[in-house]
Formats: sequence, C-alpha cells, structure tokens
Amino acid sequence: MSDLADREWRLIRDDPRDGATQMAIEEIAARTALEDDLRTVRVYSWEPSTLSLGYRQDAETVDWDYCDREGIDVTRRQTGGGGIYHDRYADISYSIVAPAEEVPGNLMDCYELFCQPILEGLRRMGVDADFASVEQSSIYQPSCYLRDINPAHDVVAPASAGEDAKKISGNAQYRQRDVVIQHGSISYDLEPAHHVGVFDANLERETFTDRVTSIREEVGIDRTEAVDALATALGEWCDAEEAAWRDGELEAASDLADRKFGTDAWVRDREVLEASGQ
Repeated sequence: MSDLADREWRLIRDDPRDGATQMAIEEIAARTALEDDLRTVRVYSWEPSTLSLGYRQDAETVDWDYCDREGIDVTRRQTGGGGIYHDRYADISYSIVAPAEEVPGNLMDCYELFCQPILEGLRRMGVDADFASVEQSSIYQPSCYLRDINPAHDVVAPASAGEDAKKISGNAQYRQRDVVIQHGSISYDLEPAHHVGVFDANLERETFTDRVTSIREEVGIDRTEAVDALATALGEWCDAEEAAWRDGELEAASDLADRKFGTDAWVRDREVLEASGQ
C-alpha cells in the first residue's frame, strides 16, 4: 500500500470501449479528481482494436488502408512516444489519475511510484518483471514497442535476463489541469502481424517478436486471471473502493470523444480544441 492510500480512490474494472472514448474518459476522470476529490485507478480494454498515436506522431507513419481493412480504430493520445496497437484480446491497459500536488514533482520519481502496482500485478501473475536494467536502441521510432527501451519507465521480462529481457509494458504520463494521468499498455499476448501492419513501413513480424514478450508467453495464465491480478494490485496499492463511472462522466466523455479524440482534426492533424470548448 502506498502513501496515497489515505486519500479517496476508486477502482474501475472498465468495460471495453472505443479508442476515442478511452482517451476522453481519462480527462473526465481528471476533472473528477479536482472537483470531487476522487482519484481513479482502472483497468480497461479496447473495442474495436485500436492504434493510439503518440501526441507528436506524424499521421503519415500510419498505414491507413491496413487499419481500415482490418477494422482497427485510430486515435491519438495526450502522451508522447510512438504508436501502440491495442488488440482487443492481446492488450491489457490501465490508468492512474491523481492531483499533481499529491505526487512527486520529479517525473522519474512519479513513474517509480505509479508503476509499483503494475510491477506487483505482474509478479502476482508469476511474471519476472522489472524496469529495464539497460537501455536498448530504437528499431523503429514511430512504434512504442520498437522505440528505444528506457529504464525509467519501460518494463521488461524476464528481468533476470538482463540485457536480453524483452519489453512487456510501456508507460507514459501527462499533466492536465493540475492532475497527473499515467496510462500504460501491457502485452497479454502477441499479435505481431497487426503491431507492424498498422505502420506504413516494411517491418517483419520478427522485428516485433525479437523485442517484445507477453504475459501468456512468460507464464501462460488465462487473460481473465491476468486482468484480475492487475486490478487487485492497483486497488490494494491505493486502498481503492470498487466503483463504476457516474452517468454524467460517461456522457461528458462521449461528448469529448465526439468533439476531439474521434475527429480527423485531432487524430491526423493534432488540432487542439479552443479552451472554451474543453
């Protein structure tokens, strides 16, 4: 349990949602943290499968025809880094939302704090996971899982393999209205064809599998069991009560998804809403 456990937290085992809604709902959770003094941890999945672009990623790096043909949604995150293919089955995602004044101001210290329950969840699954012990150079910059591996926020397995360990989770943070939002992707299984296919580049599947591992590959447990282990670790970390989104939050997230995260202006051109429209 962390020092943040004396605050009010909720744990949401979220329903599968489309990419635009998943991004919008984090901003609504940030508003709730500030206005209602209620912090959020959650686990979630993507329906349909979605490519989330990094904040500054060039839309021309996407193979739009491939995504359209394969029924893969595309959205853009508020966090930087490369694009992540979030498979409906193979990806497990999480987010943590808390007021900035309550967490370390140093980015690396905040990563270390917020990744505690992620590492604990993986260990409960039986995965030998930890922050990367050594840096690894980038293979393909537009892809999160093929970028350079950073010991500050990239989680690898098996950790005992040292420089031969493979990436299993990527994590990123941003600050919005004095709130820190961290979200991350954890590989439950591997879908290398889609992970490389969503990009407009000639990448072999082995490029992905040589760099990335998964929960299923490491320990072979059922996905439901893996999701439960992660959710339980998150909830215990901050002593959260299990809850659901309020109707008003879901309505606000749907509106923001329609106005921002689901629009071509945001996804392809990174055009930001005027402040009055936020």
